Amino acid sequence: MKRVTEETKIKHQVKDYLKLYGYFVFPILQGLGAYKGIADFCVIGYGMTFFIEIKTKKGKQSENQKAFENEVMSHGGHYGVVTSIEDLQEVMAKYENK
Repeated sequence: MKRVTEETKIKHQVKDYLKLYGYFVFPILQGLGAYKGIADFCVIGYGMTFFIEIKTKKGKQSENQKAFENEVMSHGGHYGVVTSIEDLQEVMAKYENK
């Protein structure tokens, strides 16, 4: 039986939460030719697009993930690092008011 990691549990919670509230959310899989450090999810809804990186409480962004975040933000995009539903709510609230 496949072991489910803490990060995978958080990913499922975040995806389910976003879908419940009417967002279109899809995972971005790192693979051949993918942008290094690309976020885990792209979230679209209510006139906004977010990139969400999922981490455990102990998890840290890699240098490539920080570079991706900076690239998104420098182009006016929205990005958040999320370790829980509460983190997600804070990220969403920050951008919903803009």
